[in-house]
Amino acid sequence: MRCPYCSYLDSRVIDSRDAGDGIRRRRQCLSCGARFTTYERPQPASLFIIKKDKRREGFDRDKLLTGIRKACEKRPLPAGAVEKLVDDIEAELYQMNRAEIPSAIIGDRVMARLKRLDYIAYIRFASVYREFTDITALKQEIDNLVDGQTERPRPAGQLPLLPDEQVEMVTPAKTQRGGRNE
Repeated sequence: MRCPYCSYLDSRVIDSRDAGDGIRRRRQCLSCGARFTTYERPQPASLFIIKKDKRREGFDRDKLLTGIRKACEKRPLPAGAVEKLVDDIEAELYQMNRAEIPSAIIGDRVMARLKRLDYIAYIRFASVYREFTDITALKQEIDNLVDGQTERPRPAGQLPLLPDEQVEMVTPAKTQRGGRNE
């Protein structure tokens, strides 16, 4: 392993730990003595993406991560949420046990997860992925999002005032007055 400080080609491993989907190693350079951390992940078999124009391209996790990060830019998301989203999608793709996967499958999975994570990031991603040509198509997607929402989502990072069980006990049952639902 090349030292990031002096570029010497040899180092020794001081500590190794499991890091979820790989191994975290603490290393020390044999030349300058500097310590640094490396992460090792097993590289699964090759996976090719079939693009919209029928071209085939190798799966690039970093490309997926960059696209999702752009959609989530300046959004109040928990630390590591985007990386977890990408990890989950990547794992699902490899579990499909297929050598080639249409890009539409990846796009649909990203959109489904972003819809649960953050509505603004979802709309940002959808505007690029679905290639909205005019404001009407974008408005229709936003209207579908609002119509499909059953309860008002709590902003990311905001804690509830009461646990869900207590909210159900405190919330009054819907009553009818004057022929209307309250």
